[in-house]
Amino acid sequence: MIKEENFAVYSGSTVTGSYTTLSEAISSAELLQLASVRESETDTLLWDNYETFLVYQNEILVADFMEYPEAVQYARNNQGTSVSLSSSEKIIWNADKLPNQVSPIDAVLIKQMPELPRGCEVTSLAMLLSHAGIEADKMTLAQQIRKDPTVYKRVNGVTTFGNPYDGFVGDMYSYDRPGYGVYHGPVRELAENYLPERIIDMTGSNFEDMLYALVLGKPVWVIANTYFTSLPDTMFEQWETPSGSLKITYKEHSVLLTGYDEEYIYFNDPLAEVKDRKVKIASFREAWEQMGRQAITYS
Repeated sequence: MIKEENFAVYSGSTVTGSYTTLSEAISSAELLQLASVRESETDTLLWDNYETFLVYQNEILVADFMEYPEAVQYARNNQGTSVSLSSSEKIIWNADKLPNQVSPIDAVLIKQMPELPRGCEVTSLAMLLSHAGIEADKMTLAQQIRKDPTVYKRVNGVTTFGNPYDGFVGDMYSYDRPGYGVYHGPVRELAENYLPERIIDMTGSNFEDMLYALVLGKPVWVIANTYFTSLPDTMFEQWETPSGSLKITYKEHSVLLTGYDEEYIYFNDPLAEVKDRKVKIASFREAWEQMGRQAITYS
């Protein structure tokens, strides 16, 4: 009797063997890099050891990376490449030149005021999730976002407070108490609770690579500042936090990007009255880069 070999093991895009049981196939695949196990007849993915981002060259899987900027940089250095999200195998970047414009994506505008004077980050996240079909209330997100509980102190001219990379700092609900905001890590973590394996943290990317999400019809959560231009050093101050020294500006602000053209970038501002506010794209880019190139989208 001939045994059917129902499970194919791949290293990259190359079949390395076929097995009659899934456990045998996985045992073999665990010894390989860029490995996956697929059902032979349907090509259904059953197991893999991929990192989050996959790089394909001429439709052949050649590398994987934990971080989006690293995957895109590797792909940029090679011809005929694209980057996919491993959880869905959907293409999320390719080497094609960006179009000159992307008309503003239809994303709901949610206002942070009056309930959340410092809640721009969770309000912009609520807009992003709404575009993905998830109705997450800004007040619920405000409760759920990870917090840094460090108490504000200023002694001998030295400020000690929390770190926005670690969690929301201070009070989100009132300017009467010390507070600041939160950066991409805790926001990504919260977003993943609502969209498991679909969130893409593009923080650290080049500006053009971040804009590629808009080409795919997905809005982008970002950190900039309320002036939407590069700020002078005098508008920053240094804090000591439990995880190290940090420069911050109280002009920090989060918005949801919706489109761009050759002159302007368009976004939903949780402090604005109308959708698709626009500012000069070169000016906005300076603000975004100064605030650490923080950006999150979804697939």
